[in-house]
Amino acid sequence: MVKLRRLRGLVLVLGLGVVLSGARNPGGTTAPPAVGPQEVSVVGVFSDPSGQHGVMIEGKRDKRRVLMLIGAAEATAIAVPLEHVTPPRPLTHDLFLTLLGRLKVGVDRVVITDLRNSTYYATLHLTVDGAPMELDSRPSDAIALAIRAKAPVFAEDRVFEKADRLPGSPAGPGERI
Repeated sequence: MVKLRRLRGLVLVLGLGVVLSGARNPGGTTAPPAVGPQEVSVVGVFSDPSGQHGVMIEGKRDKRRVLMLIGAAEATAIAVPLEHVTPPRPLTHDLFLTLLGRLKVGVDRVVITDLRNSTYYATLHLTVDGAPMELDSRPSDAIALAIRAKAPVFAEDRVFEKADRLPGSPAGPGERI
């Protein structure tokens, strides 16, 4: 129980850091022409006093950021490996990764593919007996699994572009919270 309280505190602190940083596009530069998915960093997970949770990703190529709102359980699933916290019992994503490993299935990468009707979409790219396999996934689950598997996370350029057009988002580069 103490570890869970500590984890919640870390999530809140991480989130406040993201909020206070303004989630800005450094230098106000415009995005380069689309050249396919770009690798992203998972900047952090946040929780605000109203109970909203989110995960912030940042493109490694152009430094654009997207904040995806997620549930509390999903925020915890991402925050645990980000903060290098080891729970006393395996969480669902730990169990899933162990199962994949025992079945000799490799997690190659995750791609956040689209944003439609305020819902994000992702694909898990796996290797099974040397053959590629793709599975549809919620981005939060895919990210939680990728962090544990030390697999890269990518996002299609259209995800950044569509996120900029969400209600409450600015018309161009800048704040995304």
